[in-house]
Amino acid sequence: MKILVGNWKMNTTPEEGISLLEKISNLLTNEVVGDVRVVVAPPSLHLIPSVEKLWENPEIAVAAQNCHHKDSGAFTGEISPEMLLNSEVDAVILGHSERREYFKETDDLVALKVKAALKHHLIPIVCVGEKLEQRKSGTFLNDTWTQLKIALSDLSPEGLADVVVAYEPVWAIGTGEVASPDQAQEMHAFLRGKLKETFGTGELPILYGGSCKPSNADDIFAQPDVDGGLIGGASLNADDFLLLVEKLRKS
Repeated sequence: MKILVGNWKMNTTPEEGISLLEKISNLLTNEVVGDVRVVVAPPSLHLIPSVEKLWENPEIAVAAQNCHHKDSGAFTGEISPEMLLNSEVDAVILGHSERREYFKETDDLVALKVKAALKHHLIPIVCVGEKLEQRKSGTFLNDTWTQLKIALSDLSPEGLADVVVAYEPVWAIGTGEVASPDQAQEMHAFLRGKLKETFGTGELPILYGGSCKPSNADDIFAQPDVDGGLIGGASLNADDFLLLVEKLRKS
């Protein structure tokens, strides 16, 4: 399964967001998308307008960038998975490195969120990855696997089948740096092997999420264990996002 997720992060006003979405929707026809599953993750303020805007374009799904692990309660500023489900949102990004770094989200909290998302029939896009010091120390493979193993702990086989994994080399996010194709393949193959060994399946889609853009996407998408991308900056440009969809479709 090939998947391309555009994570807009905290960018675009509502007006700018709808304008970008219109451009993306007009470009991504069935003929262009082919067998690629395309997802956009706008800021939470844009979710309902985005769902409404894309109602007639089945080629593009909508994801939230985060959610709480409770259905409701006194959690000012949070959005629950139940709210997302009832807003016709399809998926949710969980455990993004920026959530872990800036908002101190732990592996155990990410695991709670994954279970909550699955309970409400949302597809969890589970992010894992190493910092620069972990890569330099040589522990990056096992450290990243530990994040993923905890996030998926206690899931049923049915729940596991609905999970998407995104590998983020944290040192490459927003820095202009990018893992080499060999580095990306090494991690993806390692995670796939550990998933099979631990959970009995290695079929989960594993996306690459570290400064992927049209100029480096061909080599990354060509790797046998890379199933697509979690795209940041390049998803804010409709033409670049189109190029990435086309490159992934042809990979």
